[in-house]
Amino acid sequence: MIELTRLNGSPMMLNSDLIKTAESSPDTMLTLINGEKLIVREDTATVTERVLAYRARLLADVARRLPDFGKVQRAVGLMSLDVSGQPPQAQKPQAKSSSDFDDEE
Repeated sequence: MIELTRLNGSPMMLNSDLIKTAESSPDTMLTLINGEKLIVREDTATVTERVLAYRARLLADVARRLPDFGKVQRAVGLMSLDVSGQPPQAQKPQAKSSSDFDDEE
């Protein structure tokens, strides 16, 4: 859950997993996965920062509960996250050869 401020100034807690999109025009409008729209005072960069910080805290909590780092790597691998600290390698799409198209018929 992240804390945000409604346009009228009242604080609210929001389950960040429910955010589908965040738009600034000029107010920040969050569209939730159920179609509900919320307008908040925070800008989209702040909302994104809070979501990332919340998810990092969740992952750190999971890491503390696991007995060794090997299990952390396994859990992170299952979530398709990279914890190596290395920049991601760009993967080029592989072009299909003409024989690949023959098999599709």
